[in-house]
Amino acid sequence: MNSKKLHLLINTLENHIEQQEVVNLKVSKASIGWHIDHSFKVINQVALTLQSSDPTLYKNNFSFLGKVFFTLGFFPRGKAKAPKQVKPPETVLKEDLIKQLQHTKTNIDIIPDLDANAFFKHPLFGNVNKKRIYRFLELHTNHHVKIIQEIVAK
Repeated sequence: MNSKKLHLLINTLENHIEQQEVVNLKVSKASIGWHIDHSFKVINQVALTLQSSDPTLYKNNFSFLGKVFFTLGFFPRGKAKAPKQVKPPETVLKEDLIKQLQHTKTNIDIIPDLDANAFFKHPLFGNVNKKRIYRFLELHTNHHVKIIQEIVAK
């Protein structure tokens, strides 16, 4: 388990904060700020859920779909809707992104100290425990980084 890739992806998101208002409808309906905000919210919500989970309740019910996406190394676009607790607000403010960035950096550094069976329930993948958490966060964050890079490139 390694957070190095995740740290690099977070740095990439941080480097795009200045472009948070940029939109390219040919790539995404959402702004760069939306993708950054959503990525930070997911990392922070997952970290908080892992911390408050009861490891004794963990059951390995990781789905076939989760195994496929984790093996392929990507999530398909436009197939899932963000749950309301990780949906960005209508207007994404630069100050909010900077504040969330600090929480994000702190939260990912807490993960190694958690119980091996700390987990969160993913709506499609089932229970994701500490062993799989960096892979999940890397895949999810990279999914949004690639969209941001396409928005900027076009």
